[in-house]
Amino acid sequence: MNQELKKLDQLKNRTFSAEDVAKLYKEYAKMVKNYSAAIKEIQTKLEILDEDFQLMHDHDPIHHMETRVKSIDSILEKLQRKGFELSMESIAQNLTDIAGVRVICHYVEDIYTVAELLKGQTDVEVVKETDYIQNPKPNGYRSYHLVVKIPVFFVDEVVKIPVEVQIRTMAMDFWASLEHQLRYKSEGTIPKFIADELKECSEAIAESDLKMQRIHSFLQDIGHNVTLEAKEGAQA
Repeated sequence: MNQELKKLDQLKNRTFSAEDVAKLYKEYAKMVKNYSAAIKEIQTKLEILDEDFQLMHDHDPIHHMETRVKSIDSILEKLQRKGFELSMESIAQNLTDIAGVRVICHYVEDIYTVAELLKGQTDVEVVKETDYIQNPKPNGYRSYHLVVKIPVFFVDEVVKIPVEVQIRTMAMDFWASLEHQLRYKSEGTIPKFIADELKECSEAIAESDLKMQRIHSFLQDIGHNVTLEAKEGAQA
């Protein structure tokens, strides 16, 4: 065990050579198409599910989606920070968030609806699932994370590629974006009193999310009852 820890420390303190980095840049450029294709697969699935759900329930759970493929610089930084080897094999084995899809929903309930719909697809393999809504991060971050593998069909092969799917409400996304911007501007170090205020903001936003969910559910119930009364009146 001590030998493993020693090896990990050595890797963390290692600086990648220019030759190794240049090689990875070249190889990664070829892999970007794979990750981009996986994003398209997931995005298309979610668009179809959203449209179908809207037809069935007169409500579309997805407000909009954002996608990204992690840059090679971000990958290099993470490999070095985590103490992983510098190779495409290491990237494939250790990093599951290179391809990312962020799903912005209207209400908290929609988050779980979208997650279940995606997990219910027979060709989607769930690798990891983390609920930061029920269990927020210490800084107040809330979101629902899924890492899934999706088969992508190329000309001469089928490759299962991991995609990280983050599902959150518009309010959660608003907080996360501003918190990230503030942390970036302060170079990652935020005074405790500011961190405490950001967490209070997160809790206030979470409460607003729940209020909006209750209002939405109440209005849905009213609409459902009105529709039933109209049908019963027409049949009478």
